[in-house]
Amino acid sequence: LSEWRLNVSGLGGSVVLSIDQIRAMPRTEMITELKCIEGWSTVVHWAGVRFSDFVAAFGGRSPNELPRYVSMKTPDEKYYVGWDIEAIMHPQTLLAYEMNGAPLTNEHGAPLRLASPTKYGIKLIKRIGSIEFTNERPRDYWAESGYDWYAGL
Repeated sequence: LSEWRLNVSGLGGSVVLSIDQIRAMPRTEMITELKCIEGWSTVVHWAGVRFSDFVAAFGGRSPNELPRYVSMKTPDEKYYVGWDIEAIMHPQTLLAYEMNGAPLTNEHGAPLRLASPTKYGIKLIKRIGSIEFTNERPRDYWAESGYDWYAGL
């Protein structure tokens, strides 16, 4: 965890954050159903930062003042997802750092992953290394494999 950093760009500059800086942001807990596009689901107790609170930390913009899309990638950039700004700003979309009362494990995306009941698991990227706000619709790993780009419930 000590070497992990989150690169954020597209909101009027670039910033690099540690997991401790993210944990210092307003904490939110929620219990939601995580649904896989393959048909299984599980109930999860998440803790983290609302994506909308995370954005507010960079200037408090409303969705209509933000770029249209968000691109997220793993540190090695082998996995990537794109979201439209309206969906990602949903109040139940979290940058999660805890799952079921404990810090995320590597298997579940440590140290930071996306959690939201509005999308299938293929959109809930694990081990986020970068977040970019953009007006260009970003690439999406699973959409390039034939799944719906939005993959919403």
